[in-house]
Amino acid sequence: MEKESRHGAADGILTWYRPQSRIPEDPVLLRHHEIAEADHRVLNPFTEEKLLLLGEVSRIGSGTRILDLACGKGEMLCRWATAFGSTGHGVDLSEVFLAAARERATELDVAESVSFEQGDAGQYRAPGRFDVVACLGATWIGGGLTGTIELMRSAVASGGLLLIGEPYWTDEPPEAAYQAFGFAPDEFTSLAGTLDRFEAAGLELVEMVLADLDSWDRYVASQWWTIHEWLKANPDDPDAPAMREFADTSRRTYLAYNRRYLGWEVFALRDTGAAATGLA
Repeated sequence: MEKESRHGAADGILTWYRPQSRIPEDPVLLRHHEIAEADHRVLNPFTEEKLLLLGEVSRIGSGTRILDLACGKGEMLCRWATAFGSTGHGVDLSEVFLAAARERATELDVAESVSFEQGDAGQYRAPGRFDVVACLGATWIGGGLTGTIELMRSAVASGGLLLIGEPYWTDEPPEAAYQAFGFAPDEFTSLAGTLDRFEAAGLELVEMVLADLDSWDRYVASQWWTIHEWLKANPDDPDAPAMREFADTSRRTYLAYNRRYLGWEVFALRDTGAAATGLA
């Protein structure tokens, strides 16, 4: 039986894996998240090229309606509207990120094609059905993968596509890696194990786009620069000690464990209507 945790980061330590896992309970973490990713457009270990590739392999086209849960700065919705002519709606907790999303939509001249709202994506109830429902790197919204799949199912049209960004272990990690990340041992699994979880939930994997080490470096290492510059400009800010601790911890955790053991992928899935019973 699958057991999943809402906790994607150790207490007091911001990690790449959406520390918003505790944001509804601790808005301080949201503030730290906003600082660390202030210069990012894509809030996951994906380059802009991979984001466009994901749109291509997902067959996004003119008129495709997309719901993006925990949309961050809305880069996916904005870029796909520009490149493919899709429309979409994004939901996120952060007003800072949503302000950046609206600014980006205006910059790319797609403000009439995409919309954004502030709120807990786990509590969002779509007014209609969408051709594509996405949740990239934020399965905390449903308490884990299984619960998030059910949230997404409620909003996707018949025959529609679910896009789920999820970590996986590239190799069996040592116990110290679980402790460094703050992950329970069964919170994530291998690629094949992730496929097993999708199939048990009644989903068919139809495409995928994999993060690589370069896109990982661009996502994680660039946060160190952002925090370094922020600390220089704000040495007396109340958040400064926590951000300094984050940068120190992030560097060591990333180089010791993240690059060696942890992968990230966006999976394109369709509902088979044959979910197994007895899932947690």
